[in-house]
Parts: sequence; structure tokens; C-alpha cells
Amino acid sequence: MVIARWELKNTLKSKKFLLIFFMQLSVLAMLILMFNSFAATIESDKGLSLTPSLVDFATLDVDDQGGLFKKSIDPEVIKVYSTNGNDSQARLGAGQTNGFYTVSPDSIQRIQNGEVVDTLLYLDYSDPRRSVVRDAINTTTKSVSSALTQSYLQSATSSNTSSQTGLKEEKTGESLPMQIIRKVMLVVLLFLPLFLFGNIIIDSVVGEKERKTGEILVAMPLSPVEILLGKGLAVVAISALQVAMWVAVLLAAGFTINNVIAVYLLVVLTALPIVGLTSIIAAYAKNYKEAGIGITFAYVLVVGFLIVPALAYISRKSFSANISPMTTVMRLFAGEAISLPEILMSVTLVIFLSIVFFGIAAWLFQRDDVMFGPRPGLMRLFLELIGFKKRT
Repeated sequence: MVIARWELKNTLKSKKFLLIFFMQLSVLAMLILMFNSFAATIESDKGLSLTPSLVDFATLDVDDQGGLFKKSIDPEVIKVYSTNGNDSQARLGAGQTNGFYTVSPDSIQRIQNGEVVDTLLYLDYSDPRRSVVRDAINTTTKSVSSALTQSYLQSATSSNTSSQTGLKEEKTGESLPMQIIRKVMLVVLLFLPLFLFGNIIIDSVVGEKERKTGEILVAMPLSPVEILLGKGLAVVAISALQVAMWVAVLLAAGFTINNVIAVYLLVVLTALPIVGLTSIIAAYAKNYKEAGIGITFAYVLVVGFLIVPALAYISRKSFSANISPMTTVMRLFAGEAISLPEILMSVTLVIFLSIVFFGIAAWLFQRDDVMFGPRPGLMRLFLELIGFKKRT
């Protein structure tokens, strides 16, 4: 692509671009530093805590006669009700509790004998809060297991033995709010570069109008589709480079990103419809001010489309939430099992929107009335696009 190579070459040579490019990397480093400081503060005993916002968020009936597991459940996340299990499943079915957790009645004796302790967790899968209960119980199980293992190791090397099981409580892993914050922050950072280079498209297309060089460009032996694709692919290539550098910085900062290649490719693929949408706005706008207002509103809608399903998936884990590529990326870097239909849902939508947006942008770009005036109204263009009104 002649246009793509030319645009990419000129952009990379621009001192303004290089300054912005490395300033963005500096901003990323500062964001990581601030997040790590914030995370250390909210996780410290003396610092702030996010968990009060989850108090009474979910309730759980617990049948644990030994009491070992029950007292290890985080009360700031789960409100625990002690029960003998007789009516807990009925309460769960009636929606009076969000789950029922039962532990072997002889759990203490089994632990002392080194035997396996059976635990069961009943959840209502129509309840969106089930994921909070499940994660809290998983954290409790890991905490108790870790404490017991440490206790056995200490007792094996100690000359003083006791018939009673010692238990030292300690925190293992991250709290549930911290897990959510880390997931959301990481996925937002991965997608952020896609919204940082819209000004290049605006300058490339709107600049042609203001500099009165659009006539020369249109007169070239290239179709409007080739011109728009060339300009757009140059921006996608720059975004891909930025995303690659951001991934490298995040990995160096200690963030865990599973399936790095798949995550990177899906993020870069998502750049295509965003650049296509920006190209539509740039092709229709008269000047920089109008284009700036347009992409502001457009990017707000795009961010909402990306992040709302991702947040919904954290709470409900619904299949439809995978329509957002941000949800798929979040699941991939978290190492979750993800089926082919779930991946295809977001990938297919991204490809479809890319074709539609670039097609509309090319259609606008080839119209003399849009490029050079007098510019038709949006409603007239829409009616012409869907075939309700013929161009005169």
C-alpha cells in the first residue's frame, strides 16, 4: 500500500509524534507506579480498604460444626449465617441466601488424622452474585489449606508435639476487590493505546481539506478505498507498535499476562473498527474543531461498549458478555478457559464493524460534496446510504 507506507514513514519521522509516543510511555510508567502504590495502600492493615463497599453484598448459609472454615470466611465480603443445613437449600431456592456451604461434621478429627475434609458449595446460577460467593470460598479454602500445611510442617520439625491442631491464620493471594481492580486496570491499559492516535487520522484527512490538498490526493491513480485504507492501516500499524511496547512494559513491571500473543493480536484487531469510525468522522468533518467534538462523543460510546460487558462478565460470567473484545482479552490474559464460539463472537463483530466503518468512510471520501462542499446533512447522507434517497 503506497499511501500506508508514505503515511507511516512521515509519521515516524515527525518529531511531534516521537515526543507524544515517548510521553505516552512515561504516562504508562507513572500509572503503573501510582497503581502499585494504591494497591499497597489498600491492602495494608493501616491503609485504606475497599472491602466495606462489599459488606452484606452476598449472604451464605454455612454448616460447619468444627468452625474452622466458617471463621476463615471474610466477613467484609460475605455475611455468614450458621445453620444445621435442614432448610438451607430451600432458602437458596427461595432467594433468601446466595449460597449454602457445608463442611464435614468431623472436620477437626479428619484434619488431626491427616484425612481429606469434604466441603460442598451450593449456588444459584441465576444469581449474579454467585461469582462473589464462589471466589470468597475459594480464597477461604486456599487460606485454610495453606495454614494447615504450614502447621503440619512446623509440628514435624518441632520437638514439642500436641494432640491439638495448631492453626496460624495468614493472608494468601489478593483480596476479591483487588483481583477485580487489577483485572480491570490491566485490560484498560492494554486498550488505551487504541484511543491515543485518533488525531493522526484527523490530521491526515481533515488536514487535506484545510490545506486544500484533497484535490491532488483524489486526482491520484488510487481509489478512495485505497486512500482511506492506506491512511487507516498506517495508524493501525502505529497502534500495534505502541501496544507491543505497552505489553513489554507491563510484563517488566510484574503484571501476569497469559496467552500474550493472542491478547496482543486481539487488541490490535480491535484497532481496526476504531480507526474506521474515526475515519468516518474525519471524512465528514469540516475542520479540526468539529472532528474533535465528533471523536470525543464517538470514543465515549466505544469505551462504554468495550468496558460495560467486561464488568458485567466479572459479576455474571454470561456468554453474551463476550461480544466485547475487552471481555475476551481479559479472560485470555487471566488464563481462563475460553471456548471457540466465545472467541468468534467478539472477533466476528470486530471484523464486521471494520468492513462497515471503512466502507462508509471511503463512500464519504469519494463524494465531492462532502470533501469540497457544499456538504449535505447527516440525515440526507443516511437516507442515501440505505437507498431511500438517490443522490442528485
